[in-house]
Amino acid sequence: MLWPRRYKPSTTIRSYQCHKRNDISRIRLFNPHPEVLQPFSGTGIDLLIGVPNEILPTLANSPVKTSIKWLQSNIFAYVSPNQVKYLVVGNEIFLKDPFYCPYIVPSISKLYQALQTLGLATTIKVSSSHASTILSNSYPPSSGTFDSNVKQFLVPLLQFLRDTRSPLMVNVYPFFAYINNPKYVSLDHALLNRSSYVEYDKNLAYDNMFDASIDAFVYAMEKGGFNDIPVMVTETGWPTSGTDGASIDNAFTYNENIVRRALNNVGTPKRPGVGLDIFLFDMFDENGKSGEEFERHFGIFGDNGIKAYDIRFN
Repeated sequence: MLWPRRYKPSTTIRSYQCHKRNDISRIRLFNPHPEVLQPFSGTGIDLLIGVPNEILPTLANSPVKTSIKWLQSNIFAYVSPNQVKYLVVGNEIFLKDPFYCPYIVPSISKLYQALQTLGLATTIKVSSSHASTILSNSYPPSSGTFDSNVKQFLVPLLQFLRDTRSPLMVNVYPFFAYINNPKYVSLDHALLNRSSYVEYDKNLAYDNMFDASIDAFVYAMEKGGFNDIPVMVTETGWPTSGTDGASIDNAFTYNENIVRRALNNVGTPKRPGVGLDIFLFDMFDENGKSGEEFERHFGIFGDNGIKAYDIRFN
């Protein structure tokens, strides 16, 4: 589950209560705000914690001791290292903040060295989260190819991930594929509903857009010689309102299907039985968020803490 970027820290206690009541055991935080981190201390909830884009140049260009100090001051001062499972260094930089592209791998390397110094490199993995736009081709899945404009930064990242056995973190939204191409992407295919519509690619059967999206990344990595890097889905979800196809019923259906697949380690046609760690976006609606109306309504809970639909997490 993801903690919203813009959610008021004063509501963190209510958020923790929501997590506890609904057996949510993992949460991704976009930024390590002390007011957000502290209430999770000692709760047993595993944390993925974001390292903001704007700090990357400082970490990349400074000695390892700067990264050690940053970790101790911004994260470990508020939660135990035992609760931190991943550092997510930057979010969708290739899509939104290309200025920071040269700093991704150097900052990741410094943070990894810092974790080694602190004796935490085996328990806390380091990676970076990326939008599907890092692929220049994604359909059919076997055509998956990384965008040539980002390869110079992406290949060193993949080398690091392979060497440290860390996952490629991706944000995947069949919802956008559906609303942008409703003539070619059926609602059932996007929602992971079983239907008679099946796409075949390289003798593999795809009955939903989610699997096809994940395997496009797998094929793209294989073309670069990276065959064994796991994939982690750091964002996926469906809005409850704001545009055609956005409804409470569809949001419930999509997220429920995603949760069942994750819990049952279904995997994908390309990697059957290989479970995926998946984080649903979003914990709460974000009524103050800019952009399209539907962008405000990805929350499983309203901004008042009331559940929009009765999804189960176990």
